[in-house]
Amino acid sequence: MPSGSDWFSTEFRAQFDKQDGAIGRFNLAIFGKTGVGKSTLINAIFGEEVAETGIGAPVTKGSKIYIDRHGHLGIVDTAGLEVGKDDREILSELDKAMKQMRRQPLSDQIHLTWYCVRGMDRRFEDAEADFIRRLDKIGLPVILVLTQVPMRDGHYHPDAIALAEHIRSLGLPIADGRPYLTLAKEDSFTGARAHGLLEVLDASFRVAPEGVELALTTAQTIDQKRKALAAQRDIVLAAGSAATAAAVPIPFSDAAMLVPIQLGLMARIAHIYKIKVERAALMAIATTTAATQGGRAAFSGLIKMVPGAGTVAGGMIGAAVASSFTFALGQAWLVVCQQMASGQFMTGNGNVDTSAVRDAFLHEFRKRMAPIRRK
Repeated sequence: MPSGSDWFSTEFRAQFDKQDGAIGRFNLAIFGKTGVGKSTLINAIFGEEVAETGIGAPVTKGSKIYIDRHGHLGIVDTAGLEVGKDDREILSELDKAMKQMRRQPLSDQIHLTWYCVRGMDRRFEDAEADFIRRLDKIGLPVILVLTQVPMRDGHYHPDAIALAEHIRSLGLPIADGRPYLTLAKEDSFTGARAHGLLEVLDASFRVAPEGVELALTTAQTIDQKRKALAAQRDIVLAAGSAATAAAVPIPFSDAAMLVPIQLGLMARIAHIYKIKVERAALMAIATTTAATQGGRAAFSGLIKMVPGAGTVAGGMIGAAVASSFTFALGQAWLVVCQQMASGQFMTGNGNVDTSAVRDAFLHEFRKRMAPIRRK
């Protein structure tokens, strides 16, 4: 029989894998001429050096279109093909790939295109306009991004504004009918701050197909409010599921039947905050040290903090107790994940400080249970 921590780790990892599949992947194709700053834009919004790591796997057999997977993000790469030189071949490959991918699961399809133009180039070629029209005809939504646009005192450079107005006048099939002006990386020499990234992300949420919102929320790192709202929705749903599971009161000793609901919630929130499974499992074990052999008494120490637990005849847990406990657990776990994502809880040698994680979790859990206990 495995030890309590081994059992718990195995169960958590199983839930982590399950939630990985449920969240899916957001796949982005990004185009533009060499040097416009595509990699910088990707890394600025998705928070990792994802644009430099390789080609990935072909989307279909024999395809020159590849998806480089990074968790819940896929970056489409046209291996060796360059916009402005190989447009016809790129579009032909995309057209073929899109037709074949429509028969694939949503997570394996291309969802959106960013087309990048350097904001200070002062020109937008007819060939680029035609490329965008062809992308739209293939069935790919397009967001047009002007990159490397200087801004001073809240005003864009006049040349970038002129270029944006020219592009708008062409009536291209692009999101909102206009380009988005951005600076993806702060310029330490001039003091110019990054701007326009949230606007591009917001447009991506509006344009992307239904069903990939959570994957995009998980993949991006610049809109923490979206992550928190997604996690809060999951907490409410899990609390409702726990209440349903205990609609007919269950014995306190059988509280482990709630564990899959709670572990699924914890795994999902860990995904949203891009916490890798190894760290997330350590954190989960640290926050639920009451788990024992086989899991029958998992979370029992925490459940005893919930009003009504063990005081009902026979030590029965009803819907209100199960819901309150799951909600408080989810809220406490959310705070811990947010803190971990911001760089807290790490020791000097790069390991997780599990004692600090456990203390922070219990503090948040007790704080959320206190108002209920006073009722």
